[in-house]
Amino acid sequence: MFFLLLVTVLWAFSFSLIGEFLAGQVDSDFAVLSRVLLASLVFLPFTRWRGVPNGMKLCIMATGMLQFGITYVCLYRSFAYLSVPEVLLFTIFTPLYVTLIDDAFFRRFSPVALLAAVVATLGAGIIRYDGLSEDFLTGFLLLQVANIAFAAGQVGYKHVMRRYPLDLPGYRTFGYFFFGALVIALPSFLIFGNPDKLPATSLQWGILAWLGLAASGLGLYLWNRGACEVDAGTLAVMNNVLVPAGLLVNLLIWNRDADLARLALGGAVIALSLWVNAKFHPRARMQLAS
Repeated sequence: MFFLLLVTVLWAFSFSLIGEFLAGQVDSDFAVLSRVLLASLVFLPFTRWRGVPNGMKLCIMATGMLQFGITYVCLYRSFAYLSVPEVLLFTIFTPLYVTLIDDAFFRRFSPVALLAAVVATLGAGIIRYDGLSEDFLTGFLLLQVANIAFAAGQVGYKHVMRRYPLDLPGYRTFGYFFFGALVIALPSFLIFGNPDKLPATSLQWGILAWLGLAASGLGLYLWNRGACEVDAGTLAVMNNVLVPAGLLVNLLIWNRDADLARLALGGAVIALSLWVNAKFHPRARMQLAS
């Protein structure tokens, strides 16, 4: 849980940096590719090449392709069809996918975890609902692919690490995660990237470096390690805690207009969902007691 909270703070600042200094100014495919490359370089010296089952390597690469590669490609494409409020609104379905995909892995149904995810989704919806435009179906479908891929990557990584219980620290194999993301990010930039929209200032290069090394490299590693330590309901809820956290940072630093009453109400509903899961989910209670 500590890792998830730590990364929530880290990513909350990332949202504002991207929105203020990169969005619309730097090619999105290049931004994604640079983040993947820098994160790969962080873990490259620590990667264990021998003694790791090939199946484990491929599975971790697959989670990277999903959680980083496909997610970001679809996310950035959706901006061509949706307004920013619509994009933010449609990402709140991720907790539902986390819960349902985790249940599918175990061939079970967890009503409490699903309830917590639904309540968290309601909380994020209260914060981010600003109405819909008429032409949004294509963008909506792209966002749902991104949400499903991000959820599947998180849940998948948990199950990969359980299936291959090596006596190795997680960072010795996490490089394969970014190698998998590179399989998606590099062709996307080569096909869709715009070389005329590369970073033009040292500030933009610095932000990309920070996003690649800290937000992507350290952040995704800690997030996935944290995901391995909590139940699916808590993981689902934490996906939506990012929404009020990102809004709060943006409000305090850049003084963006925000509905404070809606933010407070939505944040309270998300907090309630976390309490519901911790109180009534049997696996969550066991972890809290340990």
